[in-house]
Amino acid sequence: MTAPVAFFDGHNDFLLRLMMTPAPREDTWLGQGGAGHLDLARMKAAGVAGGLFAIFVPPVSSGPPPDFKALMADPPYALPMPPEMDHATAQPMALTMAGLMHWMARAAPSDFRVCRSVPEIRAAMAADVIAGVMHMEGAEAIGPDLDALYLFYDMGLRSLGPVWSRPTIFGHGVPMAFPGDPDIGPGLTERGKRLVRLCDTLGIMIDLSHLNEAGFNDVAKASDAPLVATHSNAHALCPSPRNLTDRQLHMIRERGGMVGFNYATFYLNANGTAAADTGWDVMLRQLDHLIAQLGEDHVGLGSDFDGCVLPDLIGDVTGVPGLLRAMARHGYDTALLHKLARENWLNCLDRCLT
Repeated sequence: MTAPVAFFDGHNDFLLRLMMTPAPREDTWLGQGGAGHLDLARMKAAGVAGGLFAIFVPPVSSGPPPDFKALMADPPYALPMPPEMDHATAQPMALTMAGLMHWMARAAPSDFRVCRSVPEIRAAMAADVIAGVMHMEGAEAIGPDLDALYLFYDMGLRSLGPVWSRPTIFGHGVPMAFPGDPDIGPGLTERGKRLVRLCDTLGIMIDLSHLNEAGFNDVAKASDAPLVATHSNAHALCPSPRNLTDRQLHMIRERGGMVGFNYATFYLNANGTAAADTGWDVMLRQLDHLIAQLGEDHVGLGSDFDGCVLPDLIGDVTGVPGLLRAMARHGYDTALLHKLARENWLNCLDRCLT
């Protein structure tokens, strides 16, 4: 049997599932129960070479959380923006997830490694060890003095999104709505601009996913680094405010940046539905558009595993080889497949982390 194409994934929410699941963490990471989209056995079987593992602190609600899947199944919709969360609330959960990521490496030292640089990633890949890069989705845990950024950096943080889809002291996220435009609300605060500049100094990649258009523009002005959206799609084909306009895609290309192609059905379908029967044709249309606007050196994978509704054709991480085969049937040659699968991400990270 031919080995699957090794790939690097730009975004997953496995750490949140690992923290929240009532099952023993050993079962979730090392077991083979098949819950969620990821575990070590399925990642190895699928050909995962590495990826960005997100620390994401979910909204705190006094009542039951809204059924996002049901609300997003029948557009149009406009979900209320969760309230701002202070760092005293967010920090303990963020530290727990950072600790869990290091526990994953201790629990499977021959199979998983926390990596802080592209040479470390490539060394792990050469040893057939999955390279995990720590990412933070929403910077609430950092706090207004930014001191915690140094702590998380020392723990391995190398990628950070200033916001999720809620306001923070650093900026404003786009709402969960459809249809919609990313040009909504104010951009980065002065603290947010300081955060971006400090990330540049330390060598932490800034993730533009979830930022509104004003925030995107502010990052472009405040930072000299490549512009990167780890898990986003094209607004021209799916008019969600979470997706990127062609103007934004061109800015990313001009700055030598990167977009990770998101598998979430509500960011793929032209009508915004969370339809599990989404076909390869819809995904390939998005990829074709991203490549046309960005160039073939600036597109990769950004699954959103364990954080979204996937097409049934993918199902979980073991469906990625099927996506890569669909790309090949569509006419993407071997060199392009390898760029999209991993090399573009490694080259972009090399530009961002040094």
